[in-house]
Amino acid sequence: QVQLVESGGGLVQAGGSLRLSCAVSGGRFSMGWFRQAPGKEREFVASITWTITSNTQYADSVKGRFTISRDNAKNTVYLQMNSLTPEDTAVYYCAARRPFSERYEYWGQGTQVTVSS
Repeated sequence: QVQLVESGGGLVQAGGSLRLSCAVSGGRFSMGWFRQAPGKEREFVASITWTITSNTQYADSVKGRFTISRDNAKNTVYLQMNSLTPEDTAVYYCAARRPFSERYEYWGQGTQVTVSS
């Protein structure tokens, strides 16, 4: 009964910021953020492991602008997005995987992020 619920999407101007949240229930996992723009394939954005070190990884396109973090007490993962550009416009999804697994087994419903020029 694993559930992932994203929130925090919206419409912002270029150069603005948004913080996405993903509330997780039913377990504790390593987490990832993905996005899919209209007519394009889903792409990896960022990930964070369920370890005491909370190792993070970012796509080159967002490195230096986005920050992934987690609050273990709340079992929630965040994606802080700064210096947004229209190219960041997409539906953003959070996903969960078990430690040492390469497959993201559980997915949220997605939240729309739109960045205007």
